[in-house]
Amino acid sequence: MLLISCKNGEETKDNNAEVVDDKAILTTLEFDNAETSLQLVQNYVQALQEGDVDKMNAQLDEKVVILGLGGSLDSLTIADHKDYYTTSTSQNTHAISQDLYLPVKVENNWNEGEWVLSWGTNTITNKESGNKFDIPYHIVSMVENGKIVYMRYFYDMLNVVSKQGYTITPPEAAE
Repeated sequence: MLLISCKNGEETKDNNAEVVDDKAILTTLEFDNAETSLQLVQNYVQALQEGDVDKMNAQLDEKVVILGLGGSLDSLTIADHKDYYTTSTSQNTHAISQDLYLPVKVENNWNEGEWVLSWGTNTITNKESGNKFDIPYHIVSMVENGKIVYMRYFYDMLNVVSKQGYTITPPEAAE
């Protein structure tokens, strides 16, 4: 078992787990559902590449919370997710490369649960114009009862906007 500390704090001599408020915070890469959780997230990514939005949504819990997708500051629901990716996959193809997946279990902390961290590059090609651009990404997914219940997308929105030909004009300086 590998233990990784998530915050600064006192270490115990017995297990090198961090102690905060008399609770040991444990993070491990080896846990019962690690392989199942990993496969769930990989199925989601594979479905994106296939343009199969229904299969993507099948990996999600009906009450999933999705943050950071499409640059939105609000969370998306499963219906919002379907709308977003139905539009995206009808206009573009998605090819994932250099992907890496890491299952992690956190105990006794604010982010307690079973997570899969994933990184990679999503190469998006517009079906009509053939324009292509890469988006390096990081997605954090929490898995419960065989479904993804929480997702947080991290990627450079400025990269997405500029690669599609948009420009950003700064505001005029106030005098």
